[in-house]
Amino acid sequence: QVQLVESGGGLVQAGGSLRLSCAASGRSISSYAMGWVRQAPGKEREFVATITWSGGRTFYADSVKGRFTISRDNAKNTVFLQMNSLKPEDTAVYYCAARRGPVVTSPTYDYWGQGTQVTVSS
Repeated sequence: QVQLVESGGGLVQAGGSLRLSCAASGRSISSYAMGWVRQAPGKEREFVATITWSGGRTFYADSVKGRFTISRDNAKNTVFLQMNSLKPEDTAVYYCAARRGPVVTSPTYDYWGQGTQVTVSS
């Protein structure tokens, strides 16, 4: 079992930056694909970014490509999401998630964190 805890969310003005962290416990995530998924009010969960177990490959939703960067530190059992040039439409609860097997560009994961709120004001 993998437990995931997100941190780093908050309120930021449009154009600003935030860095989300996801601390894993229970077992090593070094063999898991990791991802970030977000959910805005009244909307379904939306894939944001994912990274392979080694960190060698990353994939992004078109809406965040060039602005967000996902990374991981397997030695610290932690995953990050650097978010730059934030827009009001990025406002959502951001979830960290882990998946056995290959990366996918859809919100289908085996383990989920509780989420952290990101609010971008205009």
